[in-house]
Amino acid sequence: MTTSTETTSAPSRRRTVLVTGGNRGIGLAIARRFQAQGDAVVIMSRSGEDVEGIPAVTGDVTNSESVDAAFAKAAQIAGGPIEVVVANAGIADDGLLMRMSDASFENVVDTNLAGAFRCARAASTGMIRRKGGRIIFVSSVVGLFGSAGQTNYSASKAGLVGLARSIARELGGRGITANVVAPGFIETDMTAALPEERQAAYKATIPAGRFAQPDEVAAAVAFLASDDSAYINGAVIPVDGGLGMGH
Repeated sequence: MTTSTETTSAPSRRRTVLVTGGNRGIGLAIARRFQAQGDAVVIMSRSGEDVEGIPAVTGDVTNSESVDAAFAKAAQIAGGPIEVVVANAGIADDGLLMRMSDASFENVVDTNLAGAFRCARAASTGMIRRKGGRIIFVSSVVGLFGSAGQTNYSASKAGLVGLARSIARELGGRGITANVVAPGFIETDMTAALPEERQAAYKATIPAGRFAQPDEVAAAVAFLASDDSAYINGAVIPVDGGLGMGH
């Protein structure tokens, strides 16, 4: 029995790929997908520990100097400037609007939105020189759909759409694309730990009637990084089973 990563068509050539937050969950599934295609993959995380045969660099997306250093180190490991950047690193700090502190809002936005900006900026110089590159932001259905108790998280994930589309207009003429993948509920340890009745309630709101597998998100990311997506720019690809209905 073959896995979905094994059936993915190989890229026309080996590319250098950096995945932030690639040490677990969706990020790790994305990193594995690219590695299975034969790409030179490096993950970036705060710990900087290699994961299951995938090399890693230490990087804090809330710090510009840390991001720049991580990209330089990743380029050394991968054998050249980063050609595909997947900005996946993110945090959540949920709470009701009337009780949410400034720090809670600012920390989430700084990590999820400004962190993605820092990564895109770090990659842009090399991409401009090569006249090509792929920038992919991992957003969320709640960034487009909204979610009570997640004003900070929703705002940060919605901001990625404007970020991608502005980059697309600014750098599209140089062969660089910037797109967004917006996952819905994903089958992870976190969702598995939810009570069965809560899982059932969530699934009842999803037309597909189930949570997604992490590799289904990875497949969308891999497509946006492929040669086949060269004319897709500034797009938002939902991977949510119909929950957001294209919002």
